[in-house]
This record gives sequence, C-alpha cells and structure tokens, in this order.
Amino acid sequence: MPVDPMLQSLVAGFSSEAQEVCQKVTLDLLELEREGLDNEALGKVYTRLARHLHTLKGSAASLGLQDLSSIAHKLEDALAPLRKDIKPMPRSIVDMLLHGLDLFLLRAQAHAEGRGEALPDPTAALAQLVADAPPPEEAAGAAAPAAAVAHAPASGATAAAVAPAAAPQLSAASLADDDAVDAGWRVGSHQVTALLREVERLREFRMRLEDRLRDISKAVELLTARELLAPSARARAMLASVSAGVRSDGHEASDIVDSLEEGLKSITTRPVRTILEPLQRMVRDLSRQLGKQARLSVVGAEVSLDRRLLEKLKGAMVHLLRNAVDHGIEMPDERERAGKHHEGALTLRVEQQGNILFIELSDDGRGIDVMAVRASAERKGLITAEEGARMHETQIRDLIFRPGFSTRSDVTDTSGRGVGLDAVRAAAESMQGRIEVMSTKGSGTRFILTVPMELGSSPVLTVRAVDASVGLPMLAVESTQLATKENLRIGRLKTQLDYNGQLVPVADLGSRLGLRAAAPPSEGQPLIIVQSGGKRLALAVDAVVGDRDLVIRPLPAEVRDVPAYQGAAILSRGELLLILRPGWVVTEAAPQTLAMPQSRRALVVDDSLTARALHRAMLEAGGFTVHLAASGARALERLQTEVYDVIICDLEMEEMNGTELIAKVRSQPDTKDIPCILVSANDSSGARARGLSAGADGYLSKRECAAGRLLTEVLDVMSRRGARA
Repeated sequence: MPVDPMLQSLVAGFSSEAQEVCQKVTLDLLELEREGLDNEALGKVYTRLARHLHTLKGSAASLGLQDLSSIAHKLEDALAPLRKDIKPMPRSIVDMLLHGLDLFLLRAQAHAEGRGEALPDPTAALAQLVADAPPPEEAAGAAAPAAAVAHAPASGATAAAVAPAAAPQLSAASLADDDAVDAGWRVGSHQVTALLREVERLREFRMRLEDRLRDISKAVELLTARELLAPSARARAMLASVSAGVRSDGHEASDIVDSLEEGLKSITTRPVRTILEPLQRMVRDLSRQLGKQARLSVVGAEVSLDRRLLEKLKGAMVHLLRNAVDHGIEMPDERERAGKHHEGALTLRVEQQGNILFIELSDDGRGIDVMAVRASAERKGLITAEEGARMHETQIRDLIFRPGFSTRSDVTDTSGRGVGLDAVRAAAESMQGRIEVMSTKGSGTRFILTVPMELGSSPVLTVRAVDASVGLPMLAVESTQLATKENLRIGRLKTQLDYNGQLVPVADLGSRLGLRAAAPPSEGQPLIIVQSGGKRLALAVDAVVGDRDLVIRPLPAEVRDVPAYQGAAILSRGELLLILRPGWVVTEAAPQTLAMPQSRRALVVDDSLTARALHRAMLEAGGFTVHLAASGARALERLQTEVYDVIICDLEMEEMNGTELIAKVRSQPDTKDIPCILVSANDSSGARARGLSAGADGYLSKRECAAGRLLTEVLDVMSRRGARA
C-alpha cells in the first residue's frame, strides 16, 4: 500500500524504533518460556509485553501502515488469553509470536525502503500463523519434544516470510544501516579517525607540558637554594611566574582533551547490547533445532564500543555461540545423567579496562576432550603423531583454532565443515586482539577474547621492580599500602596480607617477571591491591612511580600471546611502557618447591625485552617455568641459586656474549651438563658452526624462533642431552 511521501521519513524512523521494540518483545518472550519464575515476575513480563505490542500497533496505525497494525493486533489477540491465567508461556506459542515478529520486521523494513506497495496482503500469512499454533490450553499440555517443534515446517506464505532466524539477522543487519535514517550530518569513519589522532597528539602534548613544568620547577628549586644577586633573583621570579602559567595551561589542555574525547565517544559508539541481545534468540532457535535446551545470559551489555568494532565482533560472537551450543552443551537427558540441570547455561561477559576490551563466553557443557582433539588433528593431517605426543594440553586445545579443524566426521547444517573457530581467531587478529580457551572436561569451556579499542585513553599506574618499569590499569587497582610486620602473614610456602579483615595472597612483581628469586616483602615495601575477575592479590613492587592517562596499544603480533602483558604505551619522551594484564597478575604462581619435579625450568638470557617476552611466551605454552636474565652476568647470578633444565641465550650481547656465557657454564661442575641453545639474528652456516663448536647444543635464528621453532628445538636438545647422560 502506498505511503504518503511526506510521511516516508517518519516511516524510516518508525522502522528503526520498531527494531528496538521488537528486540524487547523477543527478550520478554524468551523470559516467559523460562522455568522457575514466580507468578509475580511472570505477571510483570506479560504486562510489559502487552504494552510493547500495543505500542507497535498504535505507532503503525498512526502512520497509515495498516498491514503492520493488523499483525500487531493479531499478536495481541494471541497473548490476551494467556494473561488471564498466569503461567510460563508454552513454547509453541512463543514460536508463533516470534515468527509474527519476524513478519512484522521484514514488512517494516520494506516500508522504510519504499517497497511497501509490492508487499502481498498479510491476511493469508497471519491466518496460517495462527492456524499453526494450537490453542493455549492444548499448547500447555503438549509434550512434543523440542526438536520436533523446531523441525515442524511452516507452510504457504508463512514459510517464505517467517524464518526463525530472521529476527537476529535483521537486527544485526540494522547495525550497519541505522545511520541511513539519521537526519544529522554525515561524517566518514576516516574523518573521525583523523580527529582521534589529533586528540592523541593533544594528549602527548599535555604530557610533554607536564614534563617541562617539572623541569622548570627543579630549576626554580636550585635557584632558591643559592645566594642570588638581584638580576638572578629577578630571573628566579620570572621562572616561578612562567611555572604557574604553564601549570594553568596544562590544566586547560587536560580539560580540552577530556572534552574532545568524550564528545567523539558519544558520536562514534553504541552499547554492545545491540549485537548481543539479538543473539539470545539465535541461541534459543539453534538449541531447538538440535533438540537441546540452552539459555544465554549477558553481563556488561551497556558497555559502549566503536560501531566499526561492533560490526567486526558480531561474526565472532555468532561463531562462538554456535560452537558452544553444538559442541559444548549436551542433550537434556545426558546432562541430567551427569547431575546437571537439563537446560545448559551460556554466559557472555563484557568488561572494559581502559581501552582494552575483554569478552568472555563460558558454558557448563561437556568441555574439550584434548585426546579427541589431538586424534582428530592427526587424522586430518594438521599435525604428525610425533608432534602430538610432544604437545602440552594448552597447545592441543589451541588446535581447535586451526583452519580445517573439526571433530565431526559428518557434515551438518551447523558444523563439520572445518570453518568456525579459525574464523574467530582471524577476526581477533584482524582487530589486533587475541583469543584464549580454557576448559575442564565434563565441566565446561571458557573463551576469552581480548581486543584493543582505538577510542580514548586509560588511567595507568606505573610501578617499578628491579630495573623494569611496567604499568597497571587503574581500573584494576583497588588500593595501595605499605608492608608491615603487623599486616603480613608469612608462611613456609606463601605470604598473605591482612586486608580489611581478609587474607589476600601476596606476590612479588620482580619474581613474577623472572627478574629475581621470590622473597617476602620487606618492611615498608609498597603493596598494590589488584582485583580482576572476582580475584584479589597484593602485588609487592619496589617503587610506585605515579599514574597517568595513556593510550594502550596492542603488542606486535609475534609477542601478542605473552600472558603477562595486555599492551604497551608510549611515554612523553618516547619510552615504551609495557602494561600488565590484571588477570595474569591475580593468578597466583605455583610455589616453586622440590615437590614439583614435573615442572621443567628454563633460563632465557637476552638483552632485548621483546625477545625475552617472545621466548617466555613460547616456553610457558609448552609447560615450562621460565626465568629471565637481561645479561650474561645476571644469568650467572641466577645459576648460583637456581637449577634449570635448559638455557636459551642470545649470541650478540654486550659485555658478555652468548659463546662466552656458555664457556663459563661448561666450566662449572654444577652447570656443565645443562642443555644450551644459542639464538642469533645471524643465520649463516658459518655463525651456526661457530656457535655449535663453542659448546651450544642447538642454534636457532631469530626468524626460526618467530616461526615457532623454539619449543621443538628445546625439547629435541633436552632429549639428546638426556640420552648422552
């Protein structure tokens, strides 16, 4: 039916509004079919649902969209009998109402695009829709399996116009199109990005201004401490005046940066719920299709993200959820036999720490069977049997992200084609992020996606351990205090802090970074109380440098999987500051005792911070405990107090190079048999021969290390050395 051209812009606006209202109706319907709600809660949801449907009907009628008004009216009619006798809504009725919403949304979008005249009359589709659903009293008593209902085909016009997945697809598609109905200015993403770069330049300028102010203040202090002639006194007064002016300018620059940043965020971001809430419908429909029962809960849906980032995340979330429902959640009877609730629980948590985003998807399903993963990878030729035998559990779990991997032997509509989690990892890497997986067989699986955000700065606390300075996101810092004899509880294996009446574990940052052996905090040593993911830990540091607003950038691709760091920031004078990952900080390191001989220990010696981080990441992934040394002299100190199974050493280091260090290692009775591997940027055959003749058991180029050869070489060298011994 034709729409008055004068009303067309209003129809476009109504279509956008209808998307939001229909999403609210969808969430209400999913709530009504849920078990366990009391009558009062059910009554509130029924009332809210009726109000939403009435809004859709009235708004459509006011614009002359009688077909949409008729659909909403029919949905109201279907709901009316259920409100008289409050009880959970039968699934068949939920199906019918959801399909009706799909029909409403498809037609609303057609009207918004000016295609309303070509739409068929909805009467036949509405009649079929209502005919397919049994009366409420029959639906309530029906015991048809979920799978049978899910596979029951719609007929006639309904089948063509009402697909169960239409609402999620339509809602997701609207993310990209919602600007089409915006009556404001049109701004390209490249223009916004350019403005963001200018804001960052302003922020760096402000940081330089603060540094200049500190320099001026030091000069004034020096002049004040001396006997001055009159001209020098006037110079001191002028410097003091300039210092006050610079301080005032710094405050103004700070206000401008903060205002610009907030303004840009309001323009370019939207709540993450816009992509997550439609996925609840997808989980419900996919579960029905597979004959399962699963429910998705979303935590942190109000976090606002860059619209472009949201669009990239959408596909990754769909893949992860489909994988969780298909591979993770068991059939209802299998769950009950395992002592679980027949309905599987999926939880999506969204957390923003500064300009780093964490998305965690967890399920309480069957978990990942590492032996089945390894066997499938060998069967498909992704790894050899020898490689599989040497792999750590973490490495085996990571095989699920390989292209072409699948544990299914048959191909279904949902999986078995080897396409899925490799796409998630590719999406994460395209956003300069990373994805991790943790799983316990029989208990469930957790995927954690970490993505840097381009918008805005983040408050960071800078701390120092030994000679290394690192940053901690202030959002994870609960408080700081000094260690005293009264507030510490020092045991044989661990130290705890009495913090607000609770005992909190204490960890030494220098030890966690592999810079020194672990020791309890000394009297007056600073303690940083860090919290993340419901865990809390007191981190002992050597000094607290201060806090600043910084832009946290992702690490280079070759060291992005280092577990300790979530990114890096550039300071005002160009220094690089690594930012610790709060989740890593609060995870207690296993106590290093003689009762743990299975923990292999490696010493990495390199004067490059990036190289040390890269080697540590690879070795820890293989189950090694890794200590670091920035020089040959520091390595020899560690060898006097620690025992290692292997040494990885850079060839080109100042003061003492790799061959000199190996010579000293071989000259000592306690260390002469430790396997040693030299690493060098020089991969010529001559350099390799010289390294091996100096006593090294193995030689790798930096390029071979970056390609992932280090762990394999370490295991081979240890095996050969053990055979000789």
